[in-house]
Amino acid sequence: MSKLKLGPLEDDTPVKVTVDLPAAIHRDLVDYAKALAAESGAKPAEPVKLIAPMLSRFMASDRGFVRGRKRPT
Repeated sequence: MSKLKLGPLEDDTPVKVTVDLPAAIHRDLVDYAKALAAESGAKPAEPVKLIAPMLSRFMASDRGFVRGRKRPT
């Protein structure tokens, strides 16, 4: 398996958000947590713990979003 995009999970103070996910996405998160654990040698994280780092990584890699944030208002 190739190296996963998501690295080790940071321990940060959370903000409570409620999200309804399709069952298929939840299953994928469970599988991703298992793959991440196998790669890092840690125990699998709860799927909900993957959502924030994944969103952060996605936004950081979205060139349009990054460019838009850098523009003066």
